[in-house]
Amino acid sequence: MSLTCKILTSFLLIFAVSTKGEVSENTEVIWGCLDHDINLDIPGFQMNDRVADTRWDKNKIKIAQLKQDKPPYQITDTYVMLNNGTLKIKALKRNDSDVYTVSVYDLNGKNILEKAFDLKIQEMVSKPVISWSCTNRTLICEVAKGSDPKLKLFLNETRIKESHQKAITHKWNSKWTASFNCVASNNVGAQTSTVTISCSEKGLDIYLIIGVCGGGTVFLVFVALLVFYISKRKKQRSRRNDEEMEIRGKRVTPEERGWKPHQVPGSTPQNPAMSQTPPIPGHRSQAPTHRPRPPGPRVQHQQKKRPPPTLGKQVHLQKGPPLPKPRVQTKPPCEVEENS
Repeated sequence: MSLTCKILTSFLLIFAVSTKGEVSENTEVIWGCLDHDINLDIPGFQMNDRVADTRWDKNKIKIAQLKQDKPPYQITDTYVMLNNGTLKIKALKRNDSDVYTVSVYDLNGKNILEKAFDLKIQEMVSKPVISWSCTNRTLICEVAKGSDPKLKLFLNETRIKESHQKAITHKWNSKWTASFNCVASNNVGAQTSTVTISCSEKGLDIYLIIGVCGGGTVFLVFVALLVFYISKRKKQRSRRNDEEMEIRGKRVTPEERGWKPHQVPGSTPQNPAMSQTPPIPGHRSQAPTHRPRPPGPRVQHQQKKRPPPTLGKQVHLQKGPPLPKPRVQTKPPCEVEENS
């Protein structure tokens, strides 16, 4: 009994391995476009009266079936079973990527066809955009959308560059007029863009002239502003000096301009005659006269005379011409006093 079980187990393993190998060889890779419909056609198969049952499985789960004298079966509205055995999948989503298997049976229940499809889903690429610059002689082709895009750049129908990224850059060293063709593609579609670029020496010189003119204009404006600033500073400085000179001129009095500086107290003038105040012209000095003293007690308090101001301590400088010297009244003789 145990020997029979071992032989049966070995046979089943061999059959499973051989069947698995046949299924893997029969598996076909199908590419589907995201958000688009797809039809899974059975290659080399034609529906006839001998076919009794056609079944579609997704990962070994029945999703659609078509039997004679029975209405078609479909697990959801996403899957539609056509009369020729084709499976239609509506509006593909990313989770629709899986292995789909079709099995066909005749009237006797014999499996006459079995086929597996490995469905892979990609997003359609967008139209590539080409931009270029004649100044640095650079061309860029890029695509915004698409799964696993592949870019090819052609110059005058000759492929010059290829990339598996979303952007491709090309630089040239010569000056010419040429036609560029950029193709973006993946397994579900392709998009193409074509441009004609003309970069002549004249065009390049225009950019150079514009740059030089712009730089020269900026430099001239800077120099003009600098000159204006320096001249304004000079005017402010000269005006400040004039104001200082005017203030100093107002502080100098006429007495300081015409008279000699004051002498230090204690020093004697070199010419005593010049230090005295000259008399007023036309004025005669009168001789002292005897005046009677008013009656009263003999002893009177004599007023205290203020001491004459010293030469070194003058409080206020008098402006204008010098004043006349006051007249000195002489004291009456002693005889007059005794007679009174």
